[in-house]
Amino acid sequence: MSKGKGQGGIKVLIVIIVLVCLALGYYYYLSNKRTEESEQQVKATAVQEVLMRDLESNYPPTPREVVKYYAEITKCLYVESYTEEEFHDMAMQIQKLYDDELVANKTEQQYLDDLGLDVDGLKEQEIVVSSYSPASSTDVEEFTKDGYSWAQMRCTFNLRQGTEFQKTDEIFLLRKDEEGHWKIYGWTLADEENA
Repeated sequence: MSKGKGQGGIKVLIVIIVLVCLALGYYYYLSNKRTEESEQQVKATAVQEVLMRDLESNYPPTPREVVKYYAEITKCLYVESYTEEEFHDMAMQIQKLYDDELVANKTEQQYLDDLGLDVDGLKEQEIVVSSYSPASSTDVEEFTKDGYSWAQMRCTFNLRQGTEFQKTDEIFLLRKDEEGHWKIYGWTLADEENA
């Protein structure tokens, strides 16, 4: 009789172990499923990512970072899909990177209209900004002139039209404002400066 009780105890123990394994497996399944779902919900578009940056509290600290952020927004404008509101918001983010004198050259509406025409023109020609490459930090030339701190640097934009690639080098001039932020004062094509 003791032999029967021993086998019954082993059967109960095996059933308990199987139930615990099933419960742990189900818990693991549910916890991983929730993680995957939350990752899918949090995935932001490239446009949303550039718009999430708060320039009031997180302004790019160096001329290179200013130009890099400008290039990120530019790539979004010419490559990504976005709403009219997102277009407006990206345009305003770029203006926050511009020096006050550059912003004063056009009204906000003129700026938005001109930018829209430029973007639409390249999209009609099916030209996209495939990548960009700001100069390294060591290639940023800083100098002082007329009581202002200035910086000059290159940024290469790689453009693609169908299967053809071309690159354009732009030279950016930045000026430090009263708050110590580097602002884009202007830019020119590298070929134009050498001419």
